[in-house]
Amino acid sequence: MRPLGAPSPKHGRNSAGPASDTGEAVPGVGASGGTAGAGWRPVRALGSVSLGVPVVPGIPANNTGLGTRYNAVISASRVDLNDRRAHALKVARWRVLMVLIGFALVVLIAELRILHLGLTKTGHGDTSASPYAAHRGEIVDRNGMTLARAFPAYALWYNPKALGDGSPLVRSPREVAQALVKIFPDEDVDALAARLATGQPGYLRRRILPDEANRVHALGEPALEFPRENERYYPQGSMAAHILGYVDENGHGQVGLEKVFDHRLTDPATRGTPLQLSIDARVQGALEADLAWGMTRAQARSAAGIVMDVDTGEVMALASLPAFNPNELDAEGAKHTFNLISSQPFELGSVIKPITVAIGIDGGILRDLAYRYPAGGQREVGGHLVHDDANFGATLNIPEALIHSSNIVLAQVGDQIGPQRMMDTFRKLGFDQRPHIELPARGMPIWPKPDSHGLWTRVSNTTVAYGHGISLTELHLACAYAALVNGGVWRPATLLKLDAAHVPEGRRIWKASTSARIRQLLRTIVSTGTGRSANAAGYRIGGKTGTAERSDQHGYHKDKVVVTFAAAFPMDKPRYVVITTLDEPHANAATSFQRTAAWNAAPIVGRLIPKIGPLLGVMPDETRDIDISDIAPLIANGEGE
Repeated sequence: MRPLGAPSPKHGRNSAGPASDTGEAVPGVGASGGTAGAGWRPVRALGSVSLGVPVVPGIPANNTGLGTRYNAVISASRVDLNDRRAHALKVARWRVLMVLIGFALVVLIAELRILHLGLTKTGHGDTSASPYAAHRGEIVDRNGMTLARAFPAYALWYNPKALGDGSPLVRSPREVAQALVKIFPDEDVDALAARLATGQPGYLRRRILPDEANRVHALGEPALEFPRENERYYPQGSMAAHILGYVDENGHGQVGLEKVFDHRLTDPATRGTPLQLSIDARVQGALEADLAWGMTRAQARSAAGIVMDVDTGEVMALASLPAFNPNELDAEGAKHTFNLISSQPFELGSVIKPITVAIGIDGGILRDLAYRYPAGGQREVGGHLVHDDANFGATLNIPEALIHSSNIVLAQVGDQIGPQRMMDTFRKLGFDQRPHIELPARGMPIWPKPDSHGLWTRVSNTTVAYGHGISLTELHLACAYAALVNGGVWRPATLLKLDAAHVPEGRRIWKASTSARIRQLLRTIVSTGTGRSANAAGYRIGGKTGTAERSDQHGYHKDKVVVTFAAAFPMDKPRYVVITTLDEPHANAATSFQRTAAWNAAPIVGRLIPKIGPLLGVMPDETRDIDISDIAPLIANGEGE
């Protein structure tokens, strides 16, 4: 390899002289510094790097200027290189600065957006970014427990075009159906095979679990697809089903609050906020359990009940049995979607009697509760013969008439009041309208036909006075009893949780003094009368039994009755109304072979209130009770209804 600064071989100059005192090898120059002839002169440049500089004969090397020019070129190159490096560093610094500025702007914009949302958010923002709440809002009880929510799920879909225009299935429809039944045992092989054989796309199953989807996938049939869909899920199963309702396959609410608040639950502006109900899930569960106990015990056709706050109208629990499971509504469950509480008017019987007495007291007609009315086993009143269940004595006063549930005495009281006052009060109680509550199905009361003057006939008025000839829902009755015991103010029932600022003012039906007297009478009925089986130590329960023959377009059926117990507690300071009803109970050993409310509906209340009282803030206290000392001397012991 030729060293840097050596003469090029092609010129044939390859001799070299001694090194100079500068370390430069100068070809053609001897030790004396003389010229050895024309040749190359290595010149030190850029430190230790030697450059070959051609020497022109006759011209001294230091006069040629070639080395200087070479050094100048190299120096210029170094300057240019330094300039380029400086420029590159400058550009890099600017780029880093621009990136930092851009990042700072992004952070600033994000912080401003967060600040804006914090200042303007109202709690009704759209949460559509979340798949959990993307399609339908939650429903929760008064304590925040989830009653209904949306969740992503799989469906089983048949797509016959998955493999193109050929056969949609790898195996025969029957083989595929048999494989599917192993995964879904409740399906029918023949029905599935027939659906697959049609070649029509459609759902084979609306809801399947991830494990089931994996097993379907393992079958190796591309035509069996399982798309993700948003399903409605009810964590408590059938509990509160008649309140909640359900969501159909098209995503629309049906029956209960799902139907009433369908828009509210699906509107992007509101679905992010849960719909909070007045219901207490703990009380709801207890009510349903004890209604089921009473229904089984009496072998009844159906049962219904309600627990309601007497001061606000908030419904703490509402149940109708048999119930249905909104998570999997089958043909049998669809038969039970009818809500007895709000939809079914019944002749409720003797539970109307305290209302009649309240009308008489408030109107100044019943001034002396000690006054004794003719009684006996039967008596003609208002042009028709009225019967009692037994002969409770030749005469009865008002407390005794309520304790023994005398139709004869209450018919006479109704006759004294007259149809105009009775009808006016019943209208104030909403007995001529569908019940007020946020449910889609609300039954219309059935009133007696008026005469030519628009009033009930004398016969109709006297029968209504003891609870016959008029049909109402349990919801009508609950609101009326709340007014009876809360000081005389009627308020509509609601399934929505209310704060103090939104409790309706209501309308006054009776004076507070009238309400106080009715509380005494209701407590007496439970302590010594037909409601004794509803008594629970320390809870100061008051109430009234009611038994009525079932009626339809064919008339009354003596072998079928509807039994009801209307109660409130605690009677010294009423907080809640409790109504229970059994439809068509049967006389058996468990009910002492009795079909009346005293033996069938009242025991449910006596069993229920000790469970729900503490949950609702009412603790048992046997040292307290309502003062009935002024009416106690008027009461003679005896059995009623």
